[in-house]
Amino acid sequence: MPVRLAAIVEPDLVRAGAAANEWGAPVFSSVEECLAARSRHEVAFAAASVCTPTSVHFEVCDALLAAGIDVLVEKPIAASVDEASRLIELAAKNSRILQTGHLERFNPAVIATAPILNHPMFFEAHRLSIFSPRSLDVDVVLDLMVHDLDIVLSLVQSPVRSMHAVGLPILSDKVDIANVRIEFESGCIANFTASRVSTEKVRKLRFFQPHQYVSIDYARQDLLIIDVSGAAQAAAAVTASIGVPGFPGLRIEKPEVRPGEPLRLEIGSFLDCVRTRSTPRVSGEHGRAALALALDINAAIAAHAERAGLHRFMNSPAESGS
Repeated sequence: MPVRLAAIVEPDLVRAGAAANEWGAPVFSSVEECLAARSRHEVAFAAASVCTPTSVHFEVCDALLAAGIDVLVEKPIAASVDEASRLIELAAKNSRILQTGHLERFNPAVIATAPILNHPMFFEAHRLSIFSPRSLDVDVVLDLMVHDLDIVLSLVQSPVRSMHAVGLPILSDKVDIANVRIEFESGCIANFTASRVSTEKVRKLRFFQPHQYVSIDYARQDLLIIDVSGAAQAAAAVTASIGVPGFPGLRIEKPEVRPGEPLRLEIGSFLDCVRTRSTPRVSGEHGRAALALALDINAAIAAHAERAGLHRFMNSPAESGS
């Protein structure tokens, strides 16, 4: 079934004009104006993608869900756990689809790990970006790290037992670089590092599980598995096809990963859920869990800053760098 762009909401006049010219769809200055036109049957649509700043996610999604619209909302799902819970309740009350935009769940390399997942016990996540003025309404934990938090939560399936975190603002008035070590009730340990002031772009997740090391490169959609199981220990060398020297007792594999654009796959999955009324791969509940963990990390960062006497840097990064 084809999809048609029915309407665009853009309060900025310049961008609204550009969008109208590019897409040929009616452009409204507010969600309320768009929904009023829908009630007058001037436009017709059943689903919406919310790509606004996080601070207004709740306001926009609340209006859409109340009007009976299925919603795909960018991560993080909302600015607070309470707002996320209210959106989940509203979606259930109105029998609407609510999907959270954690697009790395749709990364082909992540999807390819499902068949080999076997009680992972240690994760190392690095998500580094060159500074950009986008998304500065939230800190680096909610901007970048939340992607990896969602992935690890989906793989570990265990409550958090403890965490230690540190973070600092560098070029903005919010935390721009952060590191956290989390222990789950299962005994699994996860280290997360996120930075939006790096000199390079890195998107990698590595994890260890019994007899295996697994490395995921999000950007390259690449999966590498080093196996030290009994079968691997019997091998004398590694296949030369990947250009890695052989080591007795190790089997190095690069499983085939079918390439795909995660954003396109995410939107396609959302539209399938809209058509079939099925539960999204990344539900509102998943979005709330990732948000809750991110906010707990921010609280731990604030507590560390208090203990270490870093609050003067946290409050005024520009002055502290001068």
